[in-house]
Amino acid sequence: MKKHLILLLVSLLCLPALVTAEEKQDPLAAWKPKFDPSGAEFTYILSNISHPVIEGVGAGYRIRDKVWEKTNGRLYVDYRPLAQLGGEKDVISKLKLGAVQGMLSSSVAAANVADRLGIVNLPYVVDTFDKLDMFRNDPELWTPFAEAALQSGIVVADITDYGLYGWATTTPVRSIADAKGVNFRIAEAPVNTDSYKAWGLKFTVMPWPDVPQALQTGVITGLDHTAIVCNITKKFTIAKYFTELNYAQGLFVHLINKRWLDKLPEDLRTTFLQVVAEESAVSRDATRKQHDDQVAAAKEAGVEFIQLPEAEIDELKKLAEPVLKEWGEKIGPDYLAKVREKLGS
Repeated sequence: MKKHLILLLVSLLCLPALVTAEEKQDPLAAWKPKFDPSGAEFTYILSNISHPVIEGVGAGYRIRDKVWEKTNGRLYVDYRPLAQLGGEKDVISKLKLGAVQGMLSSSVAAANVADRLGIVNLPYVVDTFDKLDMFRNDPELWTPFAEAALQSGIVVADITDYGLYGWATTTPVRSIADAKGVNFRIAEAPVNTDSYKAWGLKFTVMPWPDVPQALQTGVITGLDHTAIVCNITKKFTIAKYFTELNYAQGLFVHLINKRWLDKLPEDLRTTFLQVVAEESAVSRDATRKQHDDQVAAAKEAGVEFIQLPEAEIDELKKLAEPVLKEWGEKIGPDYLAKVREKLGS
């Protein structure tokens, strides 16, 4: 009897540890659907590499739930964030083949699908929240972007946001001269590579999962990313300075396999695309607040936010002009000129 009692006490003591371990093993437990998707007539597998606590990523779950409600359970959006289906380059290949039906692709990776999608990452073009809304809501600007990947069998349905790009660094960067002493991690994207070459800065192209160790060991000393992502993913625990360049918006471009979309019954297709548009717009509004909240939280934790002098920003813009000209040839010089004129860029 005593033996059984001891075993029971040990089990009870271990239970909190077991629960904690289980929660750690499933970081998406809080986002599980509150419905049984097994009876769905159609399934839409949607991939993303980031964490849904970021508003632009969490939009995928809101789309899932609203689509389920609006289609009376006929269409299930099987959302897979946190790179469950692999890195972005791998998922883009699966998307083209139809093995994955949808992807919230980072805008830097989306430029690998079609050159025109790179316009949103060109320096100082779509560089504010207001300009992003203008770009999305003007059919003359949005339609050429949305149709850019059709030749690859991909539809651009919409965009969500994850903030304003800048430099998170381990030493303060108050000038371009300071930046030349930093080794920046940049995404695996041709637009970023061209921009950093034009700025004359040292950079390392690196997949996002490799960043934490590289930052901790000093392989890189700076990140080209947004304050939202840097604070939420704890990069500010090492890189305690953030230079607010605001040269581009961090976006997730909602890519859909066209063959799958075309096979959906018309009523489901209409409802699905309407929900994607509505929830994407809600997400973009929420990102504005999230940006302010995360910057405030980072400042309170001791992160120093730095603004480059206006003359330094002007120099970055000047150095980037050849990049804009080169990419203008790829995405269409008239289109780029129209976007810049309408947005005042």
